[in-house]
Amino acid sequence: MNAWVLLLRGINVGGHHKLPMKSLAAILENAGCDQVRTYIQSGNVAFRADIEMPAAFVDEISGAIEEEHGFRPAVHLLTAEELKTAVDANPYPEAVNEPKTLHVSFLAGSPEAEGIRRAEKLLSATERFTVTGNCFYLHAPDGIARSKFAASAHNALGVSATSRNWNTVTKLVELVASI
Repeated sequence: MNAWVLLLRGINVGGHHKLPMKSLAAILENAGCDQVRTYIQSGNVAFRADIEMPAAFVDEISGAIEEEHGFRPAVHLLTAEELKTAVDANPYPEAVNEPKTLHVSFLAGSPEAEGIRRAEKLLSATERFTVTGNCFYLHAPDGIARSKFAASAHNALGVSATSRNWNTVTKLVELVASI
C-alpha cells in the first residue's frame, strides 16, 4: 500500500460545509484506506491505500461526503512523494522561519500564461509568488489576512486549488512519514 495525502477545500470555514474529521476518516476507511490520520479540522488526511485510478477515488470520496453531509468539496489527492517534492521545491526558504507568511496551493492543473499575468497584477509590493508544476507558492510577509492577492489569486489563475500554510504542509510531511 502506498502513502497518500488528501486535501479538502473549503470545509469547516465560517460555519459552512461542516465535516467532522471522524466522519472523514470513516469515509476513507470505508473506501478501503488504512492507517487514516487527520490533521486539524480543515480536511488534511494521510493514509495508506492501493489506488489505481486517482480520479475515480477522488470522485468516490467527494461523492460519499456529499451523500452523508450534503455538499461536495473539491478534493486534491497527492502521493507522499508529491508532497515531499512540494516542500523540497520551496522557492522561498527564507520564509520558513516565519511559516505563517508562506502558503502552498496545490493546483488541479497548470495555470496558463494569461492566468499568471492576471495574478501578477494583483500583487502588493511585498508579496511574491512562484508556480512550479502544480504548486503555487505565496510569500506574503505582511500576512495572508491582509493580502488582497491571496483572496483572488486562484480565480485569477483560473485553476482549482486548495491552500495550506507552511506549518500545515510540513506537519503533513511528518504525518505521512509516520504511517
